[in-house]
Amino acid sequence: MTQTAIPFLFMRGGTSRGPYLNRADLPKDAETLAEVLIAMLGSGHPINIDGIGGGVAVTTKVAMLSQSDDPWADVDYFFAQVSVEDRLVDFKPTCGNILSGVGPAAIEMGLVPAREDETPVNIRAVNTGAKVAALVQTPGGQVRYDGGTQIAGVPGSAAPVALQFMETVGGVTGAFLPTGNLIDVIDSIEVTCMDVAMPMVIANAASFGLSGYESAAELDENKAFFARMEAVRREAGLRMGMGDVSQSVTPKFGLLAPARDGGTKTARYFMPWNCHPSMAVTGAQCLASCILTPGTVADVALPNETPARVTLEHPSGAIDVDVAFENTANGFAVKSAGLVRTARKLASGAVYVPASVWAGD
Repeated sequence: MTQTAIPFLFMRGGTSRGPYLNRADLPKDAETLAEVLIAMLGSGHPINIDGIGGGVAVTTKVAMLSQSDDPWADVDYFFAQVSVEDRLVDFKPTCGNILSGVGPAAIEMGLVPAREDETPVNIRAVNTGAKVAALVQTPGGQVRYDGGTQIAGVPGSAAPVALQFMETVGGVTGAFLPTGNLIDVIDSIEVTCMDVAMPMVIANAASFGLSGYESAAELDENKAFFARMEAVRREAGLRMGMGDVSQSVTPKFGLLAPARDGGTKTARYFMPWNCHPSMAVTGAQCLASCILTPGTVADVALPNETPARVTLEHPSGAIDVDVAFENTANGFAVKSAGLVRTARKLASGAVYVPASVWAGD
């Protein structure tokens, strides 16, 4: 055999897409696993012509699932971000959009038995330790994909997948504010460094001479902005205790601006070397937490009511995040965040990698 077949589901999760795999069907060691994912996605070519990636960061993501040994969780979700062109795999972050498809995929794979009308799936995101409760529509014991829920960045509508994110604070750095400050100044730019669901460096668009309403394509073409942003991001990574982040997609970067269409704030999210065409689920939670926290760069006065709904306007529309929080003696504390997303199974079968990369176990 010159190729190795690996069973897979190909799914859209939220505004991302990629293969969903059973961890037991993959190499155990991280180095070989990375090479398999690079071959599978076709990393190393701008349109991933020799793999099933889609030529942009939101379509070169991988979910690997297994039954969990955590007493609370039903399934473990191990995420990998595969680069489009650089043949790199980052196992540090997680992805909330791809997580939208984990519940349906776990049921399809037989890792979680379906119930009659709707099936709760408790998910442990092993990259960060976050716990997420998903509720999947399963009428007649089958995953339902059609429905009336619309999300910005995806055409049409589909069945809702309700997600409640818990224990998301400090998943990577161990702290809500990894630098210990509400605001840091790096290269004369005021930033808030925060770790909620995803470690992020957050600034106001005006600090970079931007309006904040630029399209993703316009921002991607602004090389001077990206060079300055990357310098700030790398220094912030050091201050956040993350070391040299030049080859890592975390921390991510976010820009804020006043809302224009009735939302709470306008936001742009970077992955980090290009602008997200819509908004990451994990990034939305971190940005919402930043907005709700007094004294950050967001500088928004919001009602002190929990849960609080934060609406982020992004390049493709808007996303709502319901954040439960409390004000304690030690300050502001995020408890959980709720979102509604959708997912759809696109294909299933086997995906092939050269046997020279991995011949299987």
